[in-house]
Amino acid sequence: MTAASTATDARDAGRAPAPRWSTLASLALLVGALAWSWGPAEMGRWPFLFTDAGNMAEYASGFLRPDFSDWRYYLSEMMVTIQIAIWGTFLSVLLSIPFGILSAGNMAPWWIHQPARRLMDLFRAIHEVVFAVLFVVAVGLGPFAGVMALFIHTTGILAKLFSEAVEAIDPRPVEAIRTTGASRLQQVVFGVIPQVLPLWISFSLYRLESNVRAATVLGVIGAGGIGQVLFETIRGFYYPQASAILIVVVLSVSVMDVISQTLRRRVI
Repeated sequence: MTAASTATDARDAGRAPAPRWSTLASLALLVGALAWSWGPAEMGRWPFLFTDAGNMAEYASGFLRPDFSDWRYYLSEMMVTIQIAIWGTFLSVLLSIPFGILSAGNMAPWWIHQPARRLMDLFRAIHEVVFAVLFVVAVGLGPFAGVMALFIHTTGILAKLFSEAVEAIDPRPVEAIRTTGASRLQQVVFGVIPQVLPLWISFSLYRLESNVRAATVLGVIGAGGIGQVLFETIRGFYYPQASAILIVVVLSVSVMDVISQTLRRRVI
């Protein structure tokens, strides 16, 4: 064994405990967070899941006989929900592209990317249901309020994901383009976007799937679509009809998932 290899082994041995301490610290932080939140989250009520299982089973039994007599109406309302999700996602992608670039620390100075990030934090922190309530007051009941709620909230999410993808790019292509005298816009178009486009497409398709589910919830507060019909049937104790609507929702989300996976394989 040479002196050089001995020195290398000694350095490696000195660095070995670091990952273990990091792992232990992470585990300790996780355990501490779980212990801290146990009481406020009322996790001590978990036995009720078993002691009240009979009541839950009796309630759920009303959903065991789905009634599809109005399936055409349910399907048409589900299509409205999907259309709300499509438009909300499309508009958010358009706005997330510039905001994702402006929020990236390697693309803009701090006095630009920090305010852009804080604005996206605001969009992301407020739930789409709250935005839907605000837009229902502004534009009235109906699908457009749901579109705008998804648009604002999803922009905050996608802009963050887009900016993180931009910050992880290889800077060498951008530098090579810069040496040719290209403008800032040309550097972004030809040096940045080709590197992040596959990730951007993947993020957008995932958010489309999520927005189909979110649009269902928005219907409960009057934003149109299948959610409004579902809320009315449950409130009226029409459990067989509610069960049929839930089945339509699950099947629609599954179809959207299959379509999204197919698009990912072909595009990315």
